Amino acid sequence: MELFNQINTLIEVTLGPAGPVMVIAGLGLGLMLLALPSMLNRRADPLDKLRAGARKGTGKTDPNKALRSTDYADKLEKYAHFLEPAKAEELSAAKLKMVRAGYRSKNAVRMYHAAQFVLGLGLLIVGVIYTLATKDEGKADTTMLLMSTLVPGLAGYFLPSYWVERRIQTRREEMVCGFPDSLDMMLVCVEAGQSLDQSIIRVAKEIKLGYPALGEEYEIVAQEIKAGKERAQVLRDFGERSGIPDIASFVTTMVQSATFGTSIAEALRVYAGEMRDKRVMRAEEKANVLPTKLTLGTMLFTVPPLLIILIGPSLHGIATTLGGGGVF
Repeated sequence: MELFNQINTLIEVTLGPAGPVMVIAGLGLGLMLLALPSMLNRRADPLDKLRAGARKGTGKTDPNKALRSTDYADKLEKYAHFLEPAKAEELSAAKLKMVRAGYRSKNAVRMYHAAQFVLGLGLLIVGVIYTLATKDEGKADTTMLLMSTLVPGLAGYFLPSYWVERRIQTRREEMVCGFPDSLDMMLVCVEAGQSLDQSIIRVAKEIKLGYPALGEEYEIVAQEIKAGKERAQVLRDFGERSGIPDIASFVTTMVQSATFGTSIAEALRVYAGEMRDKRVMRAEEKANVLPTKLTLGTMLFTVPPLLIILIGPSLHGIATTLGGGGVF
């Protein structure tokens, strides 16, 4: 411990108060730079090549395809071994999370982790530069210097995660609000004589104007049905992508209705009525919570000025009297 204190004192004398931060940051960047070439130049596993060839169905490659220019996101392919989770379960969960946020490209997970790496490292460097630029302006302790260095890096690392979570929440709220209207439109289409597949295609076109996220999901369902995919599986994928219990219940109702041969129009009518009732209940719940939320604002912005107006003159008079400025 004494040796550590001596080293710390020596660094502070040599480099100033920000010396320990500079040494830690330099060691971290040095280790990253040393590890990066080995990670980038790691040889591909022959078994992975065999698996890739088996998935493609043939080991031959098209020479014309190799000459074509690839997309910018495809350049992340060689960094996939450290930009994607190693376990298949974690990778599937990450892909589902990005799909729920509206990012459906095959490189969405890689771009997400690349954004975390770039923003975290970039803002960490900005924090180091800021610390070095302001170290001579005041006598800040080591804790403050570490905070000013590490906080920007942590903020840059968690910023993509926060953005994705906000996107998921926004899309979820939009789909919950628009789902009852889409069921009413689907019911009208079915009762007019259209099939369920035609109704979904029509609803996808109409609902997209008011609720783009829900319209996009319906369009995916319509395109998959047109491609010949089984309807039950398409609807289950729709429920899994949305992550909304109401849509999952709707999918279960439609699958059971098709399985047992019951009327789809009747099932839609009952379920659409339930969704309308739930929307009214959600509106009433928000209305009942509103007075409680307004109480805090009322206490903060109404009561203090009222107390100042009512009690302020009396307090001023008492203070003046006790101070000897009053006349008895």
